[in-house]
Amino acid sequence: MRRRRAVAAAGAVSAGLLVLSACDKPTPLSTITVGQSSVSSEASCYNDGKPLATADLAKCLKDTDIKSIKVDPDETVRFGVDPDVAKKGWTILMNGQALTEASKKTYRTIPGSVFFNAQYGASGNSTLVSIQEGEKAPFTGLWSFKLKKDAG
Repeated sequence: MRRRRAVAAAGAVSAGLLVLSACDKPTPLSTITVGQSSVSSEASCYNDGKPLATADLAKCLKDTDIKSIKVDPDETVRFGVDPDVAKKGWTILMNGQALTEASKKTYRTIPGSVFFNAQYGASGNSTLVSIQEGEKAPFTGLWSFKLKKDAG
């Protein structure tokens, strides 16, 4: 009797693992770090590395369920991407417009003041910043974050 239970339990665990393996794998992470704080997120739009429709990207840029981080304008903002994202190249967008050239590095830095400067299209005390995967259209992923001004 005890052996049957053990076999049944092992079977249940195996079945559970099979179900989990059928789930979608998580998207690569992107991370923003400011001082001692950091926030990571999976992609808002991602199709397992396949091209995304322009309409889908535009819709994802309007996503409101995104992570945020406080940024002192005097701090440096560090962006980090998964090596698989870096291989395809990636661009930092600010309010939907390209802020940087495409890069194949896994890490980039930008002065915090840029994200609250009207010269770069900022307005108010928060800015939508996105990481777009791909050097040119069609793009394959989008990660978005909200940067909130922190006067320190």
